[in-house]
Amino acid sequence: MLWIWVWKHKVVVESIKSLQGPASKRTPKRGGDDPHPHWPHFSDPLRAFIPWDQTETEDYNVRSSPRHKRDENTDAERCRMDSCFDFSSCRRNGFKVYVYPQQKGEKISESYQNILSSIESSRFYTSDPGQACLFVLNLDTLDRDQLSPQYVHNLKSKIQNLSLWNNGRNHLIFNLYSGTWPDYTEDLGFDIGQAMLAKASISTENFRPNFDISIPLFSKDHPRTGGERGYLKYNTIPPFRKYMLVFKGKRYLTGIGSDTRNALYHIHNAEDVVLLTTCKHGKDWQKHKDARCDKDNAEYER
Repeated sequence: MLWIWVWKHKVVVESIKSLQGPASKRTPKRGGDDPHPHWPHFSDPLRAFIPWDQTETEDYNVRSSPRHKRDENTDAERCRMDSCFDFSSCRRNGFKVYVYPQQKGEKISESYQNILSSIESSRFYTSDPGQACLFVLNLDTLDRDQLSPQYVHNLKSKIQNLSLWNNGRNHLIFNLYSGTWPDYTEDLGFDIGQAMLAKASISTENFRPNFDISIPLFSKDHPRTGGERGYLKYNTIPPFRKYMLVFKGKRYLTGIGSDTRNALYHIHNAEDVVLLTTCKHGKDWQKHKDARCDKDNAEYER
């Protein structure tokens, strides 16, 4: 099975379960007739991402009030499905995804092309924007690091000039990298408006519950298709595999992400959990070198 197919289902289907709209609008008519026979139904809609220790706070209760929700409807940064998404086409035509045609002269990374190809080969794809419930850009938004060779320039004006953009309404934007080392701010260099954001390493401050989608950060070398069949067999818990967790990459000494990666070293046991990291990241990494760097670098390069 295509890994991107599974991931696409998570991003484009499961994570948009709230597209069904309010529960009162999904109630079947008397007699068992479904008012929206082409619209998929899900039994387990995703819950909003709210830290467990904030659900009883005064601030949480204020933000959940009806007055606050009305105020959020006018703020794109506080978009929710009921305020920044148009359900009409979805109910009329079913869940269909339109991918913009590639513009002449625009370069697209292999990773983003894999995403688009998976959508276009799925049963949800439509080439007719008039039938679409969801729109996906053919402008590569995965890498918004200005120092990256994959960075697309003048993206702001290119998006604003799209006739179907409509301030991002019913659009889904994918992003893996944003900002530049060492800060890696979440500024994408353009206004996403009312578009949903499927982003890796998104902060809780910018994540919009029941609207945005948190996705894993994957390498550009990650294969589009899987390799051999998995080892999980009936009633075999844990599964028959040598490694439970493996990671090899840079251990950021400063900036966003450094706290998380630096805190995970203690789970490395060199047996079924293997974390190999290097401190060699950036020109001045030695200025921030810590006591574990020499050992980590040696194991990483071994």
